[in-house]
Amino acid sequence: MAGVTQEQVLEQLKTVTGPDFNSNIVELGLVSDIFIADNKVFFSITVPAARAQELEPLRAAAERVVKAMPGVNGAIVALTAEKKGGPTSDDAPPRPTPPARPAQRPAPAGAVPPPRVVAQSGAAAQGAPAQAAHGHSHGAPVKSGVPGVGAIIAVASGKGGVGKSTTAVNLALGLKANGHSVGILDADIYGPSMPRLLGLHGRPEVVSGRVLKPMEGYGLKVMSIGFLVDEETPMIWRGPMVMSALTQMLREVQWGDLDVLVVDMPPGTGDAQLTMAQQVPLAGAVIVSTPQDLALIDARKGLNMFKKVDVPLLGIVENMSYFIAPDTGTRYDIFGHGGARKEAERLGVPFLGEVPLVMEIRETSDAGTPIVVSNPDGPQAQAYREIAAQVWDQLASAKGGRAAPAIVFE
Repeated sequence: MAGVTQEQVLEQLKTVTGPDFNSNIVELGLVSDIFIADNKVFFSITVPAARAQELEPLRAAAERVVKAMPGVNGAIVALTAEKKGGPTSDDAPPRPTPPARPAQRPAPAGAVPPPRVVAQSGAAAQGAPAQAAHGHSHGAPVKSGVPGVGAIIAVASGKGGVGKSTTAVNLALGLKANGHSVGILDADIYGPSMPRLLGLHGRPEVVSGRVLKPMEGYGLKVMSIGFLVDEETPMIWRGPMVMSALTQMLREVQWGDLDVLVVDMPPGTGDAQLTMAQQVPLAGAVIVSTPQDLALIDARKGLNMFKKVDVPLLGIVENMSYFIAPDTGTRYDIFGHGGARKEAERLGVPFLGEVPLVMEIRETSDAGTPIVVSNPDGPQAQAYREIAAQVWDQLASAKGGRAAPAIVFE
């Protein structure tokens, strides 16, 4: 049987009445470009920012009718506040007799509606670093935590190709080896790596409604867009869909009780980073950079972005710090050496350690058996465990203070 088409989805969506109660959401131009992968349908619905919460039933109705289509295996539908003009603008007729509500600041273009605030529980109540949600000045929304998750650490990079995902997964496994309960969220929508790094295959199980059960590998709970689409399928998404997918993978997953959730961020300073920094009470910032000046320049750009949204630092790691030839044992500083340490000293943040450029790290990562589990007694695994221990100590020392986002820059 042929897969479902965009035209068929649009035809089905014409059965969903728009917010004006006269036309359907397709005729009103509210439906974004539709993306279909592995018979899963992804799209967003543009609504006035001030009515996003009110129109949640509209999103649910659109998702319901698409999921009911023959040949559709699932659907992810987001509400966005992206302006398209015409009948989708904020002057669309309101619903009859709406309840009185205080005035709100319009959400930025492409913003994901803020999730409901939920109570902290689980690992946070067992002595893990506090994740007290805190608001910013000028009426910014309060950042709500993820139930059961004690601390959220984001691993990010100012540029690609510096081993970000390898660092993220080995940091998570290092925390696990040190006795903590750990999950990892692959937030790199355009280039997900966790399925391959952890040797995981298959699809997450739907627990109830939209809630997914995370995959598990080497004792880690894992979620990635790579579990939902084929490895070679390109994710041709605009910002609103990326932000929606990240929010759903973070908040609509049954993580259970975790001491730490490590987030593998995409490189750069785009929608994904802003979504995490603005909506999630991150617990600290670990910056991972290669030693050379070019990488440090890009890392500083990312660092400055996170500083602007109040994401402090836990420390800096120097990745690919040096290379030791396997045949002669001779050491080569291919990318220079010590640049990240000097940067940490300049910024006044802890230097967490060095990870060498070793063929075994690359080989085990490609094979889906990261170095921390494939050679736990080796020097590289020890380096990751020591970094993980320092990260945990930094998180613990921040307990009781203001929430400190945790980001790893490579």
